[in-house]
Amino acid sequence: MERKLIAIDLDGTTLNKQSQVSPKTKAVLTAARQAGHLVSIVTGRPNRLSANIYDDLNLDGPMINFNGSLGHIPHHEWAGEYQYTFDRGIAFDLLAHRAELGIQMIAAEGKHLFLAMQDQPRQIGFFPSVLQSNQILNQKSLTQNPTSLTIAVDRSHQDQLLSYLRHNFNDQIDAAPWGGPDSVVELGAKGIQKATGVEVLAHHYHVQRANIIAFGDEHNDRAMIDYAGWGVAMQNATPAIKQLANDVTAVDNDHDGLANYLADYLHLDVAE
Repeated sequence: MERKLIAIDLDGTTLNKQSQVSPKTKAVLTAARQAGHLVSIVTGRPNRLSANIYDDLNLDGPMINFNGSLGHIPHHEWAGEYQYTFDRGIAFDLLAHRAELGIQMIAAEGKHLFLAMQDQPRQIGFFPSVLQSNQILNQKSLTQNPTSLTIAVDRSHQDQLLSYLRHNFNDQIDAAPWGGPDSVVELGAKGIQKATGVEVLAHHYHVQRANIIAFGDEHNDRAMIDYAGWGVAMQNATPAIKQLANDVTAVDNDHDGLANYLADYLHLDVAE
């Protein structure tokens, strides 16, 4: 079998509902690499929240973070490293208008950047509930352009915020609401998607699109699944992603859907 590039989303795909890599998933991804295939994480997560999973899987190639905006090799210099950013003035504008836009929290992130503003301590998935003094986002502290802005907004204001962003900054950024229970909108550089990162990986490894297999479950996986020669939606994926994909896993991310599918697809012999 020709060498495959396997692009894996993390949340809802590689990780189970406890945000962990199951022993079977680890075993299958290890077996895939031992068989000569390439495994790359392609996630919306920042690097600070995915390097531990990269290490747990013993990966050594590039990882794609922030939905395609950062490509790097953790713990190493890499000549192919890239990072897309956008004007920090957008963050300052949103800080100034946060009351009228119903904004409860803004986090500005990049490879070496984490700053946030929140009106009261709150618990949203990826963010500290209480910020250290050197993590406070304001005009003074944000000295570099961010790769990502993550905005928690009152559910009743989400459409208004999206409209405001389209009206004022449509030529600079793309804004996407998260799936799931939290009312969160994420901003990234205009036109950059997970497929941007997968294309970089394909060039780096000299792999044709036909030999790329991508796994995902949410709207931010759309471009990647479309770009890959073989796009696979998780059983727990959104209806739109299932419709777009070439195939759907038999079971969800909590029952080793990715691992079972990949073992079968690559004819891997993995001990149960």
